[in-house]
Amino acid sequence: MAKEVDVNKENKDIENLPGVGEKTLEKFIEAGYDNLMAIAAASAGEIVASTGIGVETANKIIAGARQKLKMGFETAKEVLIKRENLGKITTCAKELDKLLGGGVETQAITEMHGAYGSGKSQLAHQLSVSVQLPREKGGLDGKVIFIDTEQTFRPERIKQMAEGLGLEPDKILENIFVGRAYNSDHQVILIEKAEELIKKENVKLIVVDSLTSAFRSDYTGRGTLADRQQKLNRHMHKLQRLADVYNLAVYVTNQVMSRPDVMFGDPTAPIGGHIVGHQATYRVYLRKSKEDKRIAKLIDSPNLPEGETIFRVLLEGVRDAEEGSKK
Repeated sequence: MAKEVDVNKENKDIENLPGVGEKTLEKFIEAGYDNLMAIAAASAGEIVASTGIGVETANKIIAGARQKLKMGFETAKEVLIKRENLGKITTCAKELDKLLGGGVETQAITEMHGAYGSGKSQLAHQLSVSVQLPREKGGLDGKVIFIDTEQTFRPERIKQMAEGLGLEPDKILENIFVGRAYNSDHQVILIEKAEELIKKENVKLIVVDSLTSAFRSDYTGRGTLADRQQKLNRHMHKLQRLADVYNLAVYVTNQVMSRPDVMFGDPTAPIGGHIVGHQATYRVYLRKSKEDKRIAKLIDSPNLPEGETIFRVLLEGVRDAEEGSKK
């Protein structure tokens, strides 16, 4: 028996696209393409693979969706007005927020890379808590999808950080959906499944900790580098599409590798090469300092100057350098 389709306004918009009949509409909704933006932002190959329709029909439907959404050119002033709808998530360290232009931004991928113990995962946990704050306190009143590829997620740490902000730990934990990825294929599938969850829940942050670990493990040797990079590229484009379509923030951590050919300066470089470098909107290099202090250096951004700041990782969470622990 065919699945009954809930015909709402968005479904009607899809049904009115050229090439879409009742059965095609049903296939689109079952595949998760239940609004015009989701269709307009997809490729013909993605739609063919998930719905089984022909390539020509897919191209016609995508073109129709883009025309309805007026996805052509617009003035820079119009773009500026649209950017006023972007959200910012506080890191709970004012100077680090300032470095990032007000916090971790929606419709963007923020990548933080560094060696073990540099604070990448600590920030992942902190953002998972602070995104749930009301907007006037630096949050987005939103929920979180946390993709864990290195067994770094700790609910106990979430509880400490929630208590540090005066929040109810159990409620905060209920709003974080954790997926443990065992390899790069599983990681890709989890992001595909994430879209279903985003539509049901008010998800405003996707965390991937770490982005490249599983890819690095699955693809070893120079002979597999091209395949790895292509797969990683598709994965990051999917993350960016989710950020754009649903106005949410994407925070990813990244490993670094040692470069023995570098004689002066820092001999480390982030994994993922130009693929990660070009696709990430904001790139921050983290390194450990004395005791609980960490140094964050903004190395790439489309609109912010390079800069550096210090923050602390305390029992109650990420805080400014001058703050002391309350415990």
